[in-house]
Amino acid sequence: EFDHFCRDRGAPALPDGELIHPSRWLNLYLYPRELDYPRSKPLGSTWHNLESSVRGSDAPWSVPDELAGGDGALIYLSLGSLGSADVPLMQRLVESLAETPHRYVVSKGPQHEAYELAPNMTGAEFLPQVSVLPHVDLVITHGGNNTVTECMHLGKPMMLLPIFWDQHDNAQRVHETGFGERLSTYSFTDSEIAGAIDRLLGDQELHARFGETSARLQASPGNVRAADLIERVAETGEPVTD
Repeated sequence: EFDHFCRDRGAPALPDGELIHPSRWLNLYLYPRELDYPRSKPLGSTWHNLESSVRGSDAPWSVPDELAGGDGALIYLSLGSLGSADVPLMQRLVESLAETPHRYVVSKGPQHEAYELAPNMTGAEFLPQVSVLPHVDLVITHGGNNTVTECMHLGKPMMLLPIFWDQHDNAQRVHETGFGERLSTYSFTDSEIAGAIDRLLGDQELHARFGETSARLQASPGNVRAADLIERVAETGEPVTD
């Protein structure tokens, strides 16, 4: 259907089974090496994996006074702008997480006025996620590509509640590789969510793995690599294949 959509508007046909037209000069994608699937058919020579690309433009953020110095871990909850619009799901999470001994920073989303947070939580309609992540111990996420790559870049274990699109693949891959746990988004129990949090917080081997992965990704920022590759295309007019 998308192929027909493209052709109806004057674009060439999409390659069989593909959703985008590749460039003959340069193609970029984001997926940390530790999560990337083995490929039975390698990508073309102009494809480059940036692994992560974390913006530096978010406003500064610090832990609010009401949560600073409290008991338990500091955990960030965000289901993205679309996921957080599911008010019953957000209310269910607030209800369940309120029973744990931890503190939560919640990205409430566009329906922020439709539900209240528990006493062990603070939040806002929108939060500068990249500035929040360095302060927290764990992330509860829908598993969108940006959040997953940012968590890998900054070394944050994930509990994943996928809702649609790439989130299911990302959540499954993070679960398979041991960098987090995937739960059933609409049928998790209080004991399941509390148990997953405790396991992820207490897994010292996982924390060591995250430290190594984060250090590697931060040593080679994907946004810098992307700029370098784009400049090579602009300067030479030739495909970048190495």
